[in-house]
Amino acid sequence: MEKQQSSAISRQLRIALVLLGIMVLLTGIIYPLFITLIAQIVFPHQANGSLIESEGKYIGSELIGQQFDQEGYFWGRPSATQPSPYNGSASSGSNYGPSNEELLGSVQKRIEALKKSDPGNTLSIPVDLVTYSASGLDPHISRAAALYQVPRVARQRHMSEEILQEMVNRFTEGRQFGVLGEPRVNVLQLNLSLDEIK
Repeated sequence: MEKQQSSAISRQLRIALVLLGIMVLLTGIIYPLFITLIAQIVFPHQANGSLIESEGKYIGSELIGQQFDQEGYFWGRPSATQPSPYNGSASSGSNYGPSNEELLGSVQKRIEALKKSDPGNTLSIPVDLVTYSASGLDPHISRAAALYQVPRVARQRHMSEEILQEMVNRFTEGRQFGVLGEPRVNVLQLNLSLDEIK
C-alpha cells in the first residue's frame, strides 16, 4: 500500500515537473521571443524605443521628455522625477493635491519664471506649462502651450512668429485614433527642427 502511494506521488511529481518545464519553455522563452520577433518586423521603430537620431547619434526618444532651459527653445511640461527632471528610471508625479502648499508654491514660481522670460506676453498661461504630468516624463505639451511660447522663441532666435506658428502647426499631433486625448506637440522634435534652421 505504501509502495503504491509512493509510486503515485512520484508519478504526480514527475507530471508536475514536466508541465512546469513545458510552461516555462512556452511562456518564458518561446512566447517572448515570438512577440519580440513580431514587434521587430511590424513596428521596429517603436519596439526599439522610438529613438530620435541627429547627426548619426541617438539624442532622445519621442516618448520621454527632455529638459530645455534656454529661452531660444520651447519648454516642456515640468517633471517631478528625482534626482533630475525626466529621469526615466524614476517615473512618478509629485502626488500633491491641488491645495498642497508646496505644489501651489512651485506653480507660482513657474508662472513668475514664464512672465519674467516674456514680460510682454499677455496670453493666459496654459496649465500644462506650470503643472507636473503624472509620469514626470511627458514629452508633449498642448498646442496652446507651444503657441504661448512663440513670441519668446521668435525674439530669441530673430525669427518671425508666423514661421514658428507654422512649425508648431506642422508638429501638432492629432487625437489618438481621432478621439482620445487632445492635440499635442512633441517638444524635442520641435526644438530639433528649430536647430536645423540656419
